[in-house]
Amino acid sequence: MSPMPGAFIDSNVLVYAFTADPRAATAQVLLKRGCVTSVQGLNEFANVARRKLGKTWRDVREALAAIRILCPTILPLDLGTHVDAVRIAERYGYTIFDALIVASALRSNCTTLWSEDMQDGAVIDGRLTIANPFRTPV
Repeated sequence: MSPMPGAFIDSNVLVYAFTADPRAATAQVLLKRGCVTSVQGLNEFANVARRKLGKTWRDVREALAAIRILCPTILPLDLGTHVDAVRIAERYGYTIFDALIVASALRSNCTTLWSEDMQDGAVIDGRLTIANPFRTPV
């Protein structure tokens, strides 16, 4: 499988990779390709894994370790990302949390943001396409 350095993976896709949901296989394919993600994505994954999936902290730590190996580029949250996210939220109508994901993807020069939660096919700033991996061939 070829690496996807221009692809950013949202936390909702990360979550599916660690479930028995039918979408897990697609999410796992994306992870194995080596997508980019952010610290926010890791935080959201940990929250959902504990709260909704009932994973133990040990399970969460092991899953996060696997994600960090498969997605070696993990963007930090910093003031610049925050400023960009506010602009994106205002311009495109995203929540601040979704805008932070979009801003991180833009800052990492990704061309695709794999997300089930945002508008499939939307193009942000003319250079980032949001794609739902469960509707678009990966």
